[in-house]
Amino acid sequence: MGKEHWIFPYLRRYRGLLALAVLLGSLTVFFGGALMFTSGYLISKAAARPESILMVYVPIVGVRAFGIGRAVLRYAERLAGHQFALKILSAMRVRLYKIVEPQALFLRSRFRTGDVLGALADDIEHLQDFYLKTLIPSIVSLAIYTAVLIAAGLFSAPFAILLGVFMGLLIFVGPIISYVYMKIKNEQLKRGRHRLYRQFTDAVFGISDWIFSGKYADYIRRYESQEQELFELETKKFSFVNGRDVLNQMVLGAVVILAVYWANGETISGTFPPTLIAACALAALSLTESFLPVAEAIAETSTYQDSIRRLEAIRAASPKASSEGEKRHAAPDFRHVTIEINRLSFGYDPKTPLLSDIRLKIDQGEKIAIIGRSGSGKSTLLKLIQGALVPSGGEVRINGIPAHELAPAIPKMMAVLNQKPYLFHTSVMNNIRLGNPEASDEKVFEAAKKVRLHEMIRQLPDGYETNMHETGQRFSGGERQRIALARILLQNTPVVIMDEPTVGLDPITEADLLADIFDLLEGKTIIWVTHHLLGAEKMDRILFLEKGKITMAGSHQQLLAREERYRRLYALDRPLSGNS
Repeated sequence: MGKEHWIFPYLRRYRGLLALAVLLGSLTVFFGGALMFTSGYLISKAAARPESILMVYVPIVGVRAFGIGRAVLRYAERLAGHQFALKILSAMRVRLYKIVEPQALFLRSRFRTGDVLGALADDIEHLQDFYLKTLIPSIVSLAIYTAVLIAAGLFSAPFAILLGVFMGLLIFVGPIISYVYMKIKNEQLKRGRHRLYRQFTDAVFGISDWIFSGKYADYIRRYESQEQELFELETKKFSFVNGRDVLNQMVLGAVVILAVYWANGETISGTFPPTLIAACALAALSLTESFLPVAEAIAETSTYQDSIRRLEAIRAASPKASSEGEKRHAAPDFRHVTIEINRLSFGYDPKTPLLSDIRLKIDQGEKIAIIGRSGSGKSTLLKLIQGALVPSGGEVRINGIPAHELAPAIPKMMAVLNQKPYLFHTSVMNNIRLGNPEASDEKVFEAAKKVRLHEMIRQLPDGYETNMHETGQRFSGGERQRIALARILLQNTPVVIMDEPTVGLDPITEADLLADIFDLLEGKTIIWVTHHLLGAEKMDRILFLEKGKITMAGSHQQLLAREERYRRLYALDRPLSGNS
């Protein structure tokens, strides 16, 4: 199944380039054989002291023509082969991005970071090597093998059969043995490498904890021990490859001896002149040498298969919109969004649901606060609204369409302000413009002014072209959130989701940021997940999630009037305004 998605479509799309690369590769091998044949004839003829220089003039011209032609064809074959492979590589990377991008909201919940890094760093490159190092050389070798047997059969069937058997050891038997052995070792290496990928990414994310715990030396020793195991596996592979190469050279020598023996017999019978004995031997050597890379190429097939399986797993996990849903979400006007949640339930484990029987309707322009303890299902509810997860029961509909069918269109409808917005290692201008890559400089300046950052940015060393540094270390927490807010203003979606954007900010900065957010997002739908009640009085509705269910719902004033528990919570959270 994976080949239908990662191999065959590209072969069909670029079959013209593939055919050109195979043709040029076959001609390169043929010219190499012709060069050796002509060189052998020239040496033998010159050693026999020809009657006239004209007797060797034609072979001399042939040697030069075949030599230059072989180099030119080799260069053209490499150009065609790499053009073929690079076009496929580009298409694969674009496809992988399109697969991963809609899953960005929940990618880490389905895959380990190390697995995704492995797919990006190794698997696509492996499939590029499949085309360059396996597919094209294998097809060329089969074409040359067939042509040589046909040519030899025209002179002697027994000789062609023997030649086919010896060359078959290089093109069939050796590669099969190599494939079986390398498959086992490559799978062991692949598992080991990805285990190291996962451990390394875990260590990077938790490096401070490793250092403070004093256990970093244990981690290093364990990591080095696993690296040593991989090194020993690599050593076994190299030993096998060296042994295989020695056997291949012995088969190559046997082919040359067979060619000399046959040509000598033809000479004795008067069919060939003696000058062709060396020519036949050298031609057989050159043509048979072209089969040597096949064993190594076929041996790597197991690596390609593993890469295909991993890529296919990521592809299969991507959200799939039905054809009906695709047609439906292409047409509606999403400037006004209505979200309907009907009898919604969800759980990663069916036995322990995180959400149960959630019912909610959010009209355009409403401001909703969702409050609850950690683990109550707040963030999961947001992912379901964004279409990143498919409900276990019930449904989430956006303008009447299931949210998970609208995953590709969600960025046009919803913007997200989360706890730690990522700031890229590029200019301030580029970071703000991420909200709308087509925005002009003036639009960026206007957004920065609205979030009260314009003057501060202008005072930076290079103004808007000042580099953020990695993860925005140059800026405070409040400033990073304001840059993210400027992105949202440029994105200009009708719905804004806020996932505890003020966590970690001091009370004054938090109050100022929330005031600006509510002022700048006036008229937009706000779905705000928070852990306390600062700013709750500005919400149209407040929902309390507890153990996956809505236990309280209403406006701030309604809850103050009828819910004793809410009054206590509000007094604790806002002690200075508990009687408001």
